[in-house]
Amino acid sequence: MADPLVSVLLPVRNGATTLPAALRSLLAQTHPDFEIIAVDDGSNDATPEVLAGLAAATPRLRILTRAPEGLCAALNAGLAAARGRFVARLDADDVCHPERLAAQAAMLTARPELGLVGCLVEFGGDAGACAGYAHFVAWQNGLTEPGEIGLARFVESPLAHPSVMFRAGLPARFGAYRHGPFPEDYELWLRWLEAGVVMAKVPRVLLTWNDPPGRLSRTDPRYAPEAFYRVKAGYLARWLAANNPHHPEIWVVGAGRLTRKRADLLAEHGVRIAGYVDLDPRKVGRTVHGRPVIHRLALPGPGERFLVSFVASRGARDEIEAFLTGRGHVPGRDFILAA
Repeated sequence: MADPLVSVLLPVRNGATTLPAALRSLLAQTHPDFEIIAVDDGSNDATPEVLAGLAAATPRLRILTRAPEGLCAALNAGLAAARGRFVARLDADDVCHPERLAAQAAMLTARPELGLVGCLVEFGGDAGACAGYAHFVAWQNGLTEPGEIGLARFVESPLAHPSVMFRAGLPARFGAYRHGPFPEDYELWLRWLEAGVVMAKVPRVLLTWNDPPGRLSRTDPRYAPEAFYRVKAGYLARWLAANNPHHPEIWVVGAGRLTRKRADLLAEHGVRIAGYVDLDPRKVGRTVHGRPVIHRLALPGPGERFLVSFVASRGARDEIEAFLTGRGHVPGRDFILAA
């Protein structure tokens, strides 16, 4: 094949049962100009046979067979081999809808200011048994434009990793995947957003994001909640240095033990917590570690303090945002949500 417009990067280890459906979804794409780079990260099931059988039937598929070095090494090997102007991601247990590549490539072509384009995703698990994950997918799907994605980045990962397509030059300019005690995709989005990469989504469902029990996000400690908070602390601290007019001082919304623990990670990066804002009468009026706890109705008006909310209970984030905006506080100017 001549160099294609899109390279689809698909790492796999022991994915023989789900890989055929993922590959069939790619071969059914309406967009004609793409290659598939399948990186076999040391599989010891029938994955090599599945890949070899399909490669014999289509020149689109290129196979990189490697010793098992982990996801980041496999992803970076695939990036190095990609020939397309755009790189799309897919996991071996997910399924593309037929117009996915066409829609994302068209958006990147039409909007040169964008560096990365995602899409809405369909939750492929049991929404009843996995209500938390389904809620997370719905939250992600509510973020489509650059401003929304930029402000929401400190809440959680605003993009489903296998749903993205980005310009092939970004890894060389801003770094590729990094291995560490953190989720590799979330760290990449934080780093690229900090560097000024503009991200948006095609506002259509173009991927089924499955949720098998053995997926890394359920089994690997790098995807545990505290790993997310620790990796985002440094990026959030730098964002605050650039955007908080009262830097390095902030007030934290939430005075519970877990909230304080997560907010304290910012102190390791030079941020000073002046006090806490809460509703609980058992906390309001107290001093915690030398910091006052005030009722939120005692907050001064916009511009007087910068607030960072670490309250993570379901529904609380939306309620806090509604309360603050209702009093004239502007997201990104007067407060930021971080849980």
